[in-house]
Amino acid sequence: MKSIQVNPFIIGAYAGSHYFCDCERETDELVQDLTNVRNVVLVAQRRMGKTGLLLHTFHQEKISKHYNVFFIDIFATASVREFVYAFGNAIIDQLKPRGRKFLDQFLQTITSLRPAVKIDALTGEPTLEIGLSVSSVDTTLDEIFAYLNAADKPCIVAFDEFQQINHYAEKNMEALLRTQIQHCPNARFIFAGSEPSLLVDMFNSANRPFYQSTFTLHLESIPLEKYIEFVKMHFCEHGKVVDAALVEIAYHSFEGITLYLQMLMNEVFLLTEKGGTATVAYFEIALTSLIRKQNFIYQSIFADLTERQREIIRAIAAEDIAVNVTSGEFVRRYHLKSPSSVQSALKGLSGKGIVGKILDGYVINDRLFRFWIKRNPI
Repeated sequence: MKSIQVNPFIIGAYAGSHYFCDCERETDELVQDLTNVRNVVLVAQRRMGKTGLLLHTFHQEKISKHYNVFFIDIFATASVREFVYAFGNAIIDQLKPRGRKFLDQFLQTITSLRPAVKIDALTGEPTLEIGLSVSSVDTTLDEIFAYLNAADKPCIVAFDEFQQINHYAEKNMEALLRTQIQHCPNARFIFAGSEPSLLVDMFNSANRPFYQSTFTLHLESIPLEKYIEFVKMHFCEHGKVVDAALVEIAYHSFEGITLYLQMLMNEVFLLTEKGGTATVAYFEIALTSLIRKQNFIYQSIFADLTERQREIIRAIAAEDIAVNVTSGEFVRRYHLKSPSSVQSALKGLSGKGIVGKILDGYVINDRLFRFWIKRNPI
């Protein structure tokens, strides 16, 4: 029976250390900080691999054997209530595999939990589902932190996309969390995010509650040489060969951003027969294939933009990193209406998450979408 070949270039999930490239320094730093009772701010561009780094860190023996770890993604939350709901349910989901004993400890602490019997759609069997009913935000948050503080082992809590709390209507969230964290010595906290300017302001401004309460770790691109070694190793393990020049072109085309490198190499691996060699020519073939697969989605996104937004997004795509976008020179170069119209369009695009601001200027967050725009001058 022919065995199924697993594509080693994993996208959007953590599949173990063998499929995780480099980040040795960052992993060591995180382990060292956490085991020395330090809270950490982890800053990275979107899709750079910070979630993978956190999960990889949690799998290190010094962490997995001695700590309870909880990962909470708050990107989709829009209020303190939704934050508390996501926090509580994430703990429930991550305790379930550990067995009834650990889940019961949490259930006994949280009074706002409600059990419900649901019918499994596949088996037709009744299953017990535990949900969180947040009647009082303050009470539920108190109970969650009380559980963390009384847990059998020290806890590590990672909040992903932590800058999201800046967008809540309630403006006391930072102070509320800071107070809870100060009174929870049994837990260490990681605040991960992809908007550096917001995070820097939150943790380094003297008038903010989290001022000087953490250590900061910036996740940069995997070094090119390390990624070439990683790609070559996995191709070799499957009886394939890849040209280093192909990997280098991919690396520079996507600015070393992990997600897009993995997507591209996943496609190249798929296109390469066993015993074959992926040459430089495979880059264009793989890129064209990825863009084609996303074409419908990108068409829909682009169609939903205003005319001014389309003009500025084309200009940013042409620049890759667009600086001084409201200057007269930039406006004239791309035949834009005015600096004020550029600002208005950027606000709308940023609100949709299509455009982001980095230290050097504005970028299109989805780098594959940038290639689509360049190839579709509509």
